[in-house]
Amino acid sequence: MGQSDAVEYVNINDQPSSPRVHGTKKVSILPLIFLIFYEVSGGPFGVEDSVKAAGPLLALLGFLVFPIIWSVPEALITAEMGTVFSENCGYVVWVSSALGPYWGFQQGWMKWLSGVIDNALYPVLFLDYLKSGIPALGNGLPRAFAALALTFVLTFMNYRGLTIVGWAAVLLGIFSLLPFVVMGLVSLPKLEPSRWLVVNLGEVDWNLYLNTLFWNLNYWDSISTLAGEVDNPKKTLPKALFYALILGAAAMSNMGMFVAEMSSNSFQLLGMAECGMLPEFFAKRSCYGTPLIGIIFSASGVVLLSWLSFRDIVAAENFLYCFGMVMEFIAFVWLRIQYPAASRPYKIPTGTVGAIIMCIPPTILICVVLCCVVLALSSLKVAVLSVGAVVIGLVMQPCLKCAEKKRLMKFSTSAELSDLHGPEQESVDSLPE
Repeated sequence: MGQSDAVEYVNINDQPSSPRVHGTKKVSILPLIFLIFYEVSGGPFGVEDSVKAAGPLLALLGFLVFPIIWSVPEALITAEMGTVFSENCGYVVWVSSALGPYWGFQQGWMKWLSGVIDNALYPVLFLDYLKSGIPALGNGLPRAFAALALTFVLTFMNYRGLTIVGWAAVLLGIFSLLPFVVMGLVSLPKLEPSRWLVVNLGEVDWNLYLNTLFWNLNYWDSISTLAGEVDNPKKTLPKALFYALILGAAAMSNMGMFVAEMSSNSFQLLGMAECGMLPEFFAKRSCYGTPLIGIIFSASGVVLLSWLSFRDIVAAENFLYCFGMVMEFIAFVWLRIQYPAASRPYKIPTGTVGAIIMCIPPTILICVVLCCVVLALSSLKVAVLSVGAVVIGLVMQPCLKCAEKKRLMKFSTSAELSDLHGPEQESVDSLPE
C-alpha cells in the first residue's frame, strides 16, 4: 500500500491510531458541526463577490447547483474515509495509503499551504467590516497592528485547546447567523422576485464568479485532520458532516472561520509528524494537548501572506486545493477497488462503479476552476506563489528523507495507521436521521 518502512499498520479496531494527551477532552458533535460549518462557509458572508461578478440570478443558481455537484460528494467521501482513517493527518494518510508516501506528502503540503493562504484572508475581511465604523482601521499602521493583534488572540485560542475552539465556534455561529434571520424576516414584505432574474452574460466575470463559489463551499475534507481529537469519530463524523451540510454578524463569522481553519492546519502538521512525514518536533503538544509547533508555523504563514488581496488569495488557494482534491478522489476510488472488504464504519451506499460516477462531476468542476485560476496567473504574485509552492513541495520531501537518513533531524518511527485488511465491520449505509 505504499507505506514507508517507518510506518506500522494496525487493526482499526484494536487501539486509537493517534497518540493522545491524557485528560484532554474530546470534541463532541455540536462543536464539531460548527467547526465544519466554519471550515466550509461560515454563513452568508463572502458571497458578495459572486453577486458582483455575475449578478443575482447566476449567484443564486450557483449556490443552489454547486453544493449538489461539489459539496455533497466531498462531504460523503470525507465521511467514509474519515471513519476508515481516524488519524489527525486525515486526507494525507488517505493519499499515502493509496498512492504512496511521496504523494501523501505532496497532498499534505498543498492542502496545508492552501489552508494557511485561506486563513490569511480572515483578519483582513474582519477589519474591512469594522473600518466603516472605525475609519482608522482602513490602512496604515493601525490596520497592520490590529491584524497582528487579532491573529495573536485567535491563535492563542487555538493554543488553549480544541474544545474551547469548538464551543467558541458554536457561539460565533449563533451570533453571526442571527442578524440574517432577523433581516430575512424584516425584508419579507419588501421582496421583489423580479430582481432575482437580473443577468447580463456579456458582463459576467467568470473567473471571479467561479473562484468565489468554489472558495465559499469547499474544505469539507479539512475536518478529517481533527478526527483523532473527536469523540467516537466513526459515528460522530458522519452525523456532523450531515448536519453541517444543512446549515447554510460578518466580523464574528470571519473570526469563526479563522479559528476553525487554524485548528485543521495545525493538527494536520501534528498528524504528519506522527506518521513520520515531518520531523518529530512537529508532534509536540502543549500542556493543553494542542499542536504547539503546528500552531506557530500556521500563524507565521498567515502573517506572511496577509498582504495579498482577496482575489489573489482565492486564486492561489484554489489552485493548490484543486490538485489536492484530485489526489483525494483518486485515492478514494483506488482504495474502493483494491480493498473492497476493508472496514468502513460509514460507507457511501454505492458500489465501486457508483463511487467512480459520483467523482466525475466534481472532477469536471475542478478542471473548470483550474482554467479560471490559470487565467488569474497573469498576476505575477499569484503565479509565483502557486507554481513556486508546487515546486517546493516536490523537492522538500526528498530533502527531508535525505535529512532523516543522515540523522540531521529526528523522525517518528512508531506511527500507527489504520489497517485496511482488518475484519469487515457492520457499515452504516445511510446518514443518521
